[in-house]
Amino acid sequence: MEHLISSKDMARFVGSGYLRYDDMVPPELCEASRKEMESFGGFLSVGTPFEETWPKEGALGEVFRLPKVKGLIHSLVGPDPLYDHHAAHLVKAGQLKGPDMHQDSVIDFRENYYDIQLSFFPVDTHDEMGGTFLVPGTHFRNVRTGEIRGYQHMIGKIWATCPAGTIYVWNTRVWHGARSNHTDKDRYMFKLRLNPTQPQIRNFDTSDLNDPEIPSILNTRHGWEGNEMRYELMKRVQQWRYVSDQPDYDQGERFLRRREYQPQLQA
Repeated sequence: MEHLISSKDMARFVGSGYLRYDDMVPPELCEASRKEMESFGGFLSVGTPFEETWPKEGALGEVFRLPKVKGLIHSLVGPDPLYDHHAAHLVKAGQLKGPDMHQDSVIDFRENYYDIQLSFFPVDTHDEMGGTFLVPGTHFRNVRTGEIRGYQHMIGKIWATCPAGTIYVWNTRVWHGARSNHTDKDRYMFKLRLNPTQPQIRNFDTSDLNDPEIPSILNTRHGWEGNEMRYELMKRVQQWRYVSDQPDYDQGERFLRRREYQPQLQA
């Protein structure tokens, strides 16, 4: 598989719950996709192999088969993912939206596995257009979908202000929502969710697995964590151990040692 993401990018995904890639989709395909989104159908066969289910014809069929996009998908969910669902999100010109913070679907208790969502922006999305917002690092905080809707100004929140052709890929547990469109142009975003079928272990480019920047990437502070940062870091280390296949990986001087040391097992 070509175009795999680096180990450092994988660490960013573990630490922040999302990645952003500009210029993933060429301009002519962006324009064709925008037109196609207006009439693209609803749910396909949920839980079936993505490659067999996703249409092979049309612009949106082509977007998610671009070599760079296929490499991104493989890096995060591995080979042969399943189709979960898609949605063509349109926020009309001048449409105002109230608090919309939520976490998709039901609470996900899987210890190591995670689904991904790819958000494709086929048109230039300026700040005033209200691009999708994310709260980085919240993917280890399970909540009941919209119970966080009242949170409006969380520290560290980001939103999509990006050129056409940009793809954000994010852990489906990241807190997110839509924003108001204060312009006279419609805003478009196409979302696709995929599920893994195999262990999500070392599906990315591991040539830089021992890069000295990885510990600091995993230790990224987004601002909202406060005194809970140690808890967040523990969850990140746990997931990094799994995806990197380094069961003894730790931060600093055995950061997780106190919890892992069980005298009764030593006996």
